[in-house]
Amino acid sequence: MKIIDVRAIQPVGKNSPPDWRTSLGQILVAIDTDCGITGYGVGGGGLAGIHVVKTVLRDLLLGQSPKDISRLWDEMYQSTLAFGRKGLAIMAISGVDLALWDLKGKAEKVPVVSLLGGQPGQQLPTYCTVWNTQDLESIDSHAGYKLHLGKVSNAGQQDEMIQAIETARTLIGPDPLLMVDAWMKWTVESTIAISRAIEPFQIDWIEEPLSPDDLSGYAQLSEQSAVAIAGGEHEFTAAAFTQLIDQKLHTVLQPDVCWCGGMTELIKIYKMANRAGLRVCPHRGAEIWALHAIAALDPDPLAETGRPWMTWVTGQPEIDGGLISVTDRPGWGLTFDEQSLELVY
Repeated sequence: MKIIDVRAIQPVGKNSPPDWRTSLGQILVAIDTDCGITGYGVGGGGLAGIHVVKTVLRDLLLGQSPKDISRLWDEMYQSTLAFGRKGLAIMAISGVDLALWDLKGKAEKVPVVSLLGGQPGQQLPTYCTVWNTQDLESIDSHAGYKLHLGKVSNAGQQDEMIQAIETARTLIGPDPLLMVDAWMKWTVESTIAISRAIEPFQIDWIEEPLSPDDLSGYAQLSEQSAVAIAGGEHEFTAAAFTQLIDQKLHTVLQPDVCWCGGMTELIKIYKMANRAGLRVCPHRGAEIWALHAIAALDPDPLAETGRPWMTWVTGQPEIDGGLISVTDRPGWGLTFDEQSLELVY
């Protein structure tokens, strides 16, 4: 089996946010082979990511066997080293890598979860991310809920944030998990203060309170925060996660498989985290790309609800009663009607 083409497009998602999540949003990568099998994956970077796929990565992969995914990943990383290492180039590689895993599953007629040593059909608990406490009054049942406070970040708003977290706990009751997402907008001092104030509300983690680059700040939080710290959604490659893991800067690691380098890198991150006794909880893990890894590799599985505007990815498993599972269909278990997709570009 040889690769005969590598393609990338950016389909339109219904109600996609009017910001970078659309302009630099998710792309669909397709890899065609000479035996008639096409593998699909989702990466990021919008038009810039598409350009990297269509030029550098396509030229590298044409004529190669798709079977040795690890070797191909290393070659793609090396080919983008001068302008990559993190960000858009790795987002593009992520989509290609996921398409290669889809090809492998389809060629072997098994789902990706089986390639990873797991079994399809396992019921996995989910948690739902909400942007305000009002959503918690009518939302479906889940194992947990994450309150996103990215729109509330000023130092003078600490009381407002603490009140929102207390309200969230009151609304969901004492049993479900409750997490808080600060979206990189807090400081070391405010995080410590808020963590102490919300500790009585049984908060499972505070997510990304600081910039991903503020490793010294995270080192302080690892020692002084009264609530566990989570992060890694905006980090790239297993190499970058090594420092987070070795220094235990986060209690919960949250790589996004469509951004961090694909399944190949997510597997490495899981292995390192497991050895260090840290938890992995992939960003938007209920989306099919990470869900296979959660089902196969995670000793404490928990899948975050997906991006609601990714409506062009049809056929993903539905959440039922707060639970989700992967099917036994080969690869990711998805098919795409490319001709019917409306494109951003």
